[in-house]
Amino acid sequence: MVTYEQLLGRDLRWALQEGSMHFDKANAVHKTLEKITKRLDELGVPYAVAGAMALFFHGYRRFTDDVDLLVTRESLRTIHERLEGLGYVAPFEGSKQLRDTEYGVRVEFLTTGDYPGDGKPKPISFPDPRAASIELDGKRCLELPRLIELKLASGMTNPGRLKDLGDVQETIRVLGLAREFADQLHPFVREKYRELWDAVHNNPSEV
Repeated sequence: MVTYEQLLGRDLRWALQEGSMHFDKANAVHKTLEKITKRLDELGVPYAVAGAMALFFHGYRRFTDDVDLLVTRESLRTIHERLEGLGYVAPFEGSKQLRDTEYGVRVEFLTTGDYPGDGKPKPISFPDPRAASIELDGKRCLELPRLIELKLASGMTNPGRLKDLGDVQETIRVLGLAREFADQLHPFVREKYRELWDAVHNNPSEV
């Protein structure tokens, strides 16, 4: 199966069209999100949209080539039992992830209790989606403080995830978050949030 990432790399014109359609919520990634969340609702599986797509619905709209969903471990087993081979395929045996066979888009599952970033134990872990989500545009999405916490913890502990810190910095700028927003975050990440907030406001974008 040709993956969505491969399609983006093969045809620049098509990739630009997909990028434009993304901001109209009409491209393959949004269609994949619509389809998978509908299936999860039918199965009675609680979920929360996470990652870049959650930021999109909170108001920081950037392109992404996959869908991140937070689920419990029990729900993950149900998802694979009920969906694998029926419009979705695992990239390899035992993988947590699935790929939509219609659109080629990867669906990444984050599981309650796991740790962001380097995967090692830390004060912040992925929460239960039922306790940490709100409805935005008809989707259950991670509430913003929890989403920011996870991205900060990820970028702070994994050098390969520095883009998560960049996401937080841009979210601060685009949404106009206050420095006091740090008070809603876990102490483990508060100083990093303040550091990024200061960077945004002490170094305005060039025009």
